[in-house]
Amino acid sequence: MENILDVEHLSVRFGDTAVLRDLSFGLPKGATLAVIGPNGSGKTVLFRALIGALPHEGVLCWAPGVRFGYVPQKLDIDRDLPLTGLDLLSARAGIAGVGAKEVAAALGRVGLEGAVASRPIGALSGGQFQLLLFAFALLANPNVLLLDEPTAGIDEPGQDRLVEVLRSIQSEQDTTVLLISHDLSVVSGQATHVLCLGRKRAYFGAPLEVITPKTLDEIYGTHVRFHVHDHD
Repeated sequence: MENILDVEHLSVRFGDTAVLRDLSFGLPKGATLAVIGPNGSGKTVLFRALIGALPHEGVLCWAPGVRFGYVPQKLDIDRDLPLTGLDLLSARAGIAGVGAKEVAAALGRVGLEGAVASRPIGALSGGQFQLLLFAFALLANPNVLLLDEPTAGIDEPGQDRLVEVLRSIQSEQDTTVLLISHDLSVVSGQATHVLCLGRKRAYFGAPLEVITPKTLDEIYGTHVRFHVHDHD
C-alpha cells in the first residue's frame, strides 16, 4: 500500500535537548495512527514537526497533494476576545474559499449546534470549544487529520460522536488520521497503527504488537494495566 508519510531518522532539538531522537516509520494512506506515551515524550512536538511548524533533522516526506487539518490540544487565543465561534469559522471559510453552507455542514458533522457556535468563544465550555476546533479543521477539506487529544474535555456522547465522524470521513474520503491519546481503549479500538514514544526509544506497529505489558512498563516506567475485550 502506498505510504502517505515516510519518516526517516527524525530528530527535534530545543537547544542541547533532544526531544525526539532518530525516529523512523511509514504510514499508509487511509491509516489511523495513534501516538501514545508519557508526558514529555514529544507527542505534540512530533505533530508540530509533521506540519512544518518546527525545524527538524532527518527526512520527513508527505505524499503529494496532502491537505492538513490540525486540531491542537489547546489554542493560544484569548478567550475573552469579542469573537464568536461562527466568527472563527467564517474567517477560516474565507481562507479556504468555502461559504456558509460548508460551515453549517462542518458544525453538523461534529454535532455542534449553530446556536452554540454563535456564542462568544469565552462562553463555550472546553468540550464545545474543542468541537469548534474540529469543525474549523474540517473546513480545509483535509485528507490528513492531526488531532492532539481530540476528546479532551468532551463528554462521553460527544466522544462517541467524534468517533463516528472520523469513521465516516475515513470511509467516504480515505482520510488519514493521526491522533494523540492517553486512552488505550480508544487507541486499540480505532487505530490501525500505534507509535509509542518513550524518553529512550520508540515502538511502532499494529496495536496488538505495540500495546503489550512489557512495552508499556518500559515506556511509562510503571505497571500499566490494559485489557482488550472481544466484542461479537
